[in-house]
Amino acid sequence: MLDHQLLLPAGVLILEPKVPLEAEDFAGLAGEVDPYVAEHGELHGLMIHADAFPGWENLEAAVAHIQFIESHHAKIQRLAVVSDNPLLVELPKIAGPLLHPEVKHFPESKYEEALDWLKGAA
Repeated sequence: MLDHQLLLPAGVLILEPKVPLEAEDFAGLAGEVDPYVAEHGELHGLMIHADAFPGWENLEAAVAHIQFIESHHAKIQRLAVVSDNPLLVELPKIAGPLLHPEVKHFPESKYEEALDWLKGAA
Protein backbone atom coordinates (compact mmCIF):
# COMPACT_ATOMS: atom_id res chain seq x y z
CA MET A 1 0.00 0.00 0.00
CA LEU A 2 1.22 3.48 -0.90
CA ASP A 3 1.07 5.75 2.13
CA HIS A 4 -0.29 9.14 1.12
CA GLN A 5 -1.80 12.25 2.62
CA LEU A 6 -3.55 15.17 0.93
CA LEU A 7 -2.89 18.32 2.92
CA LEU A 8 -5.86 20.67 2.88
CA PRO A 9 -6.32 23.50 2.19
CA ALA A 10 -2.73 23.68 0.86
CA GLY A 11 -3.41 21.27 -1.99
CA VAL A 12 -0.22 19.30 -1.41
CA LEU A 13 -0.12 15.52 -1.81
CA ILE A 14 2.57 13.61 0.11
CA LEU A 15 3.48 10.13 -1.14
CA GLU A 16 5.61 7.79 0.96
CA PRO A 17 6.26 4.55 -0.92
CA LYS A 18 7.69 1.87 1.37
CA VAL A 19 6.65 -1.42 -0.25
CA PRO A 20 6.28 -2.42 -3.90
CA LEU A 21 3.53 -0.38 -5.52
CA GLU A 22 0.25 -2.05 -6.53
CA ALA A 23 -2.19 -1.05 -9.27
CA GLU A 24 -4.83 -0.39 -6.60
CA ASP A 25 -2.59 2.28 -5.07
CA PHE A 26 -3.12 4.50 -8.09
CA ALA A 27 -6.88 3.95 -8.21
CA GLY A 28 -6.97 5.02 -4.56
CA LEU A 29 -4.85 8.09 -5.26
CA ALA A 30 -7.04 9.12 -8.17
CA GLY A 31 -10.13 8.74 -5.99
CA GLU A 32 -8.71 11.22 -3.51
CA VAL A 33 -6.91 13.61 -5.85
CA ASP A 34 -9.43 13.89 -8.69
CA PRO A 35 -12.21 15.54 -6.62
CA TYR A 36 -9.71 18.10 -5.30
CA VAL A 37 -8.45 18.85 -8.82
CA ALA A 38 -12.01 19.09 -10.14
CA GLU A 39 -12.80 21.73 -7.52
CA HIS A 40 -9.49 23.66 -7.53
CA GLY A 41 -8.10 23.03 -11.00
CA GLU A 42 -4.78 21.56 -9.86
CA LEU A 43 -2.62 20.37 -6.99
CA HIS A 44 -0.17 22.98 -5.77
CA GLY A 45 2.40 20.36 -4.97
CA LEU A 46 3.34 16.71 -4.81
CA MET A 47 6.03 15.35 -2.53
CA ILE A 48 7.68 11.99 -2.99
CA HIS A 49 9.28 11.19 0.36
CA ALA A 50 11.16 7.90 0.28
CA ASP A 51 14.27 6.12 1.52
CA ALA A 52 14.37 4.29 -1.83
CA PHE A 53 12.07 3.47 -4.72
CA PRO A 54 10.44 0.15 -3.75
CA GLY A 55 9.51 -0.87 -7.30
CA TRP A 56 6.22 -2.39 -8.41
CA GLU A 57 4.42 -5.55 -7.38
CA ASN A 58 3.93 -6.52 -11.04
CA LEU A 59 3.65 -5.17 -14.58
CA GLU A 60 0.03 -4.13 -14.02
CA ALA A 61 1.19 -1.85 -11.19
CA ALA A 62 3.92 -0.29 -13.36
CA VAL A 63 1.39 0.41 -16.11
CA ALA A 64 -1.07 1.92 -13.60
CA HIS A 65 1.73 4.13 -12.29
CA ILE A 66 2.61 5.39 -15.78
CA GLN A 67 -1.06 6.01 -16.56
CA PHE A 68 -1.49 7.96 -13.31
CA ILE A 69 1.51 10.14 -14.13
CA GLU A 70 0.33 10.69 -17.68
CA SER A 71 -3.17 11.76 -16.61
CA HIS A 72 -2.15 13.91 -13.63
CA HIS A 73 1.24 15.56 -14.15
CA ALA A 74 -0.22 18.52 -16.07
CA LYS A 75 -2.40 19.29 -13.03
CA ILE A 76 0.50 19.69 -10.57
CA GLN A 77 2.48 22.91 -10.11
CA ARG A 78 5.50 21.60 -8.21
CA LEU A 79 7.06 18.20 -7.47
CA ALA A 80 9.53 17.76 -4.61
CA VAL A 81 11.59 14.58 -4.28
CA VAL A 82 12.75 14.28 -0.67
CA SER A 83 15.35 11.56 -0.31
CA ASP A 84 19.03 10.82 0.17
CA ASN A 85 18.82 7.77 -2.10
CA PRO A 86 21.19 8.22 -5.09
CA LEU A 87 18.58 7.13 -7.65
CA LEU A 88 15.91 9.45 -6.25
CA VAL A 89 18.41 12.32 -6.02
CA GLU A 90 18.77 12.04 -9.81
CA LEU A 91 15.04 11.73 -10.51
CA PRO A 92 14.46 15.48 -11.05
CA LYS A 93 17.19 15.58 -13.71
CA ILE A 94 15.70 12.57 -15.49
CA ALA A 95 11.97 13.24 -15.15
CA GLY A 96 11.95 17.04 -14.86
CA PRO A 97 12.20 17.75 -18.60
CA LEU A 98 9.38 15.29 -19.30
CA LEU A 99 6.87 16.54 -16.75
CA HIS A 100 4.73 19.66 -16.38
CA PRO A 101 5.49 20.50 -12.74
CA GLU A 102 8.63 22.25 -11.65
CA VAL A 103 10.69 19.40 -10.16
CA LYS A 104 13.25 19.82 -7.39
CA HIS A 105 15.25 17.51 -5.13
CA PHE A 106 15.63 18.08 -1.38
CA PRO A 107 17.81 16.02 0.96
CA GLU A 108 16.03 14.24 3.79
CA SER A 109 17.23 16.90 6.24
CA LYS A 110 15.31 19.56 4.26
CA TYR A 111 11.85 17.94 4.48
CA GLU A 112 10.23 21.05 6.00
CA GLU A 113 11.90 23.29 3.41
CA ALA A 114 10.49 21.08 0.65
CA LEU A 115 7.02 21.26 2.18
CA ASP A 116 7.25 25.06 2.42
CA TRP A 117 8.36 25.22 -1.24
CA LEU A 118 5.35 23.15 -2.29
CA LYS A 119 2.94 25.23 -0.22
CA GLY A 120 4.45 28.37 -1.75
CA ALA A 121 2.97 27.38 -5.12
CA ALA A 122 -0.49 28.12 -3.72
